[in-house]
Amino acid sequence: MRILGIDPGSRVTGYGVIATHGHEIGFIACGTIRTAGDPDFSRRLLTIFQDLCEVISIHNPEVAAVEDMFVDRNPRSALKLGHARGAAVVAALHNNLTVFDYTARKVKQAVAGYGQAEKRQVQHMVRTLLELDSIPSQDAADALAVAICHAHHAAFQRGLHA
Repeated sequence: MRILGIDPGSRVTGYGVIATHGHEIGFIACGTIRTAGDPDFSRRLLTIFQDLCEVISIHNPEVAAVEDMFVDRNPRSALKLGHARGAAVVAALHNNLTVFDYTARKVKQAVAGYGQAEKRQVQHMVRTLLELDSIPSQDAADALAVAICHAHHAAFQRGLHA
């Protein structure tokens, strides 16, 4: 199964694609969608949508796993993050992917074994788990971590129903 992990952001959205076969996880691709240069927020949302549609077209994932929003102290930032997340979810749904949501705490727990893990720890564990030659950017690593979290969750669910 190919899984698209998405770490939504209004300025930088990370994406990562992995493939699973049984309990094996393999790296396919990762990167970031940068929208910070566009002062028009609505155009940023369109860029997230279009670029994720392109990623989906190229890598053909079967499902999408998206990091769920956390409540920010700044309501304006939280609202923008929610819009970016919405653009990402709509891109996945537009391409007929089933979307799964995971909290940051659950993702960190699945990848680093600790729900309060720092970003560097997540980057390190993603590199280790996927046997990457270099450490991906924070946003791409977070997206890969979301995909890995879904892979673990899906494997667990399959085990329950076996």
